Amino acid sequence: MTHAAFLTQLPTDVADHLASILDMVEDVLKSQCQSQVKTIESVGDVTRSAGGKRLRPTLAVLSALATGLPVDHGRLASLAASLEMVHMATLIHDDVIDAAETRRGKPTASHINGNTAAILGGDVLLAKAMRLLALDGDLRVIRAVSDAVVELAEGEVRELEVRNNFELTEETYLEVVAMKTSTLISCCCRVGAMATQAPRTIEEPLAQFGFNLGTAFQIIDDVLDYSAQDTVTGKPRGTDFKEGQATLPLIDLRSRINEQELAGTRMMFGNPLADVGPVYKTMVLHGSLERASKTAHEQAQRARMCLDDIPTTPFADLLAQISDFVVSRDA
Repeated sequence: MTHAAFLTQLPTDVADHLASILDMVEDVLKSQCQSQVKTIESVGDVTRSAGGKRLRPTLAVLSALATGLPVDHGRLASLAASLEMVHMATLIHDDVIDAAETRRGKPTASHINGNTAAILGGDVLLAKAMRLLALDGDLRVIRAVSDAVVELAEGEVRELEVRNNFELTEETYLEVVAMKTSTLISCCCRVGAMATQAPRTIEEPLAQFGFNLGTAFQIIDDVLDYSAQDTVTGKPRGTDFKEGQATLPLIDLRSRINEQELAGTRMMFGNPLADVGPVYKTMVLHGSLERASKTAHEQAQRARMCLDDIPTTPFADLLAQISDFVVSRDA
């Protein structure tokens, strides 16, 4: 979903207000990707120009505007950009770990510049994000983002620990999702509220909205890994299965197939050359993808309920619309 798609659902004056801040976020990202070290600049620009939903900075901006309180737009754009830079750094590192040649249909920074340069370039982006926060100087914001980054990093390692575990439980799966995805998205909403000095009675519901939304987002990502076409997502289909990463659709499927099918699925699990097509068809047959999607919709509904505790504004309405988008997207 692009910025334009968000904005078409709003009155012109509201859309222009939001677009102006999101444009400022892009300007900050562009400037932060610049470096006198050309390899670093290449890594940053390749990742930034690949586009993406910009979900995290958009949520930070919308959360601030949804409070109905005054906010410094320049400061908000800087904070939102720092959160997107954290996300960009993790994407760069993930692509190295996964040996991914494309993301969103375009060559990855590691494919263009090599793994070592990509890892170091991602480190620079993360360092620059922390520097933006330090220059801002709000200790509560710094602590919130720092805690989220630690949680995210530990979540990535936790995910590695459970890789190739065909018997992974739903409880452990959701634990990993919370650490590696939900916490940072929650932090984006919290930081938006903090930028306006909103009271905790507004900050906490927004943070909980982000957490539930992040969980829904990741579950749908995991469904799309099986169901979406490569040309739509811009990455190979069935990546999680081939890498030995058990996600909710597979966890659901295990209890619904016979012993012979289970043994065959287990044998293919974690094989980079596996044909995921039959697994996908079996998931469709047994309703595993549908049930996983239903779980994501339930999480999105929980997210929307959190918005009942914040002021009614066009921006709060848009947060609700984003929760609908997250569970209805096809990429």
